[in-house]
Amino acid sequence: MTYSIGELGHKIRNRSISPVELTHDCLTRIEKLNPLLNAFITVTAESALEQARLAEREIFRGKYLGPLHGIPIGIKDIIDVAGVRTTAASAQFSTPPKERMPTEDAQVVRRLRRGGAVILGKQNLHEFAYGGSSMVSFFGEVHNPWDTTRIAGGSSGGSAASVAAGLGFAAVGTDTAGSIRLPAAYCGVVGLKPTYGRVSTRGVLPLSSSYDHVGPLTTSVYDAALMLQVLSDYDSPNPSADHPVPSLISAFDEFPGNLRVGIPRAFFFDDLDPEVAAAIDQAIHIFASLHTEIRDIKLEVPTDRTLASAEAYAYHKSLVEKSPELYQPETLRRIQSGANISAHDALRASRELQASRHTIQEVFNDVDVLLTPTVPIPPPKIAELKANPDQLRPQELTMLRNTRPFNVWGIPTISVPCGFTKDGMPIGLQLAAAPWRGIVLLQAAQAYEQATEWHKKMPEVARIT
Repeated sequence: MTYSIGELGHKIRNRSISPVELTHDCLTRIEKLNPLLNAFITVTAESALEQARLAEREIFRGKYLGPLHGIPIGIKDIIDVAGVRTTAASAQFSTPPKERMPTEDAQVVRRLRRGGAVILGKQNLHEFAYGGSSMVSFFGEVHNPWDTTRIAGGSSGGSAASVAAGLGFAAVGTDTAGSIRLPAAYCGVVGLKPTYGRVSTRGVLPLSSSYDHVGPLTTSVYDAALMLQVLSDYDSPNPSADHPVPSLISAFDEFPGNLRVGIPRAFFFDDLDPEVAAAIDQAIHIFASLHTEIRDIKLEVPTDRTLASAEAYAYHKSLVEKSPELYQPETLRRIQSGANISAHDALRASRELQASRHTIQEVFNDVDVLLTPTVPIPPPKIAELKANPDQLRPQELTMLRNTRPFNVWGIPTISVPCGFTKDGMPIGLQLAAAPWRGIVLLQAAQAYEQATEWHKKMPEVARIT
């Protein structure tokens, strides 16, 4: 399981590796490791093997659909797959007769199918994506592959854990306040949040539609680009997504000269764990050695959560009224926090959001890329959070502190591995670029990745065969 999607694509195309063999291998690993990690809620083994056999026949006949053809991947269980229940990790949609059984694929799933990807199943998450720990789930918490006594992060915890442990070669997650990048950092993989509107959210259960993004989790920056190329959708319902999809793979033909890297130390570097701070300082030195220009900058960081809370409550209002007992208690508490937000306050917050998205563009007159730690602290232990439940939300807010602003700004942002703590837990580096400048972001991220070895490291469970 050490091959990247890019490498596998060549081997599948020249028929030196079979999609059926790959899928069998992933399903076997899921069977062995999912009891340990709890990364998958639903495994669609029969349909995955059917898709793999179809991919094999198509490739044999010369109908090669692209680099994802025959590649087994997972889908966060908040994204609709036709004929497979979407649980959102909640009893609201998991128990008969209330099971949510979609008849249509989400738009991102349609695009994956057109690219020939093999869908392994639906992955565990923080209930309704309303949290950063993946501790709160009707199906139980997700465990970190590097240390199963620790959290995997969230809300796309199952997606990140599965990629890190080699249960699939990529996953599709969602990100409203950091839910792709936070678990990517904690599980030592790459997590990419594209520009707001670049990837369609149709068929994805919303948390807060003004901030929701869909994106890939992979083991390398190049693989993230391959995934995003397929996921990107010019037909997005978001009216701001009127930018044609560029060739992201061409981003890696050359490193951009005179790259200006902005370091916003205030806020993003406050109260860092010492080991995280040391790893990020080393990452800055590596960028400096790549002949980039390092600039300290100041950012006005938005922290208001009024609109997010109001939108979350608006979606859940009818369920809260009809069946509040089917939520996990902590999720219900978070949803109800938006119940008394007035329409006036929500409208004000929406206007402030648009102003913030306009203002952030001016920052990129002076820099090309922003650099911060992805998460200020290493992953907490599950037992400690269970023993102190009143600390769960404060811990999550700390973990999401550095990722949340980039959802407000709606700009493309990526987390890449940049080191480990003395306890062997991964540390993430966060990079961001101007809206619709994903190519620059990918170029910078891959330049760092190629200058280091962090992305090549795997947890011990990933070596199990």
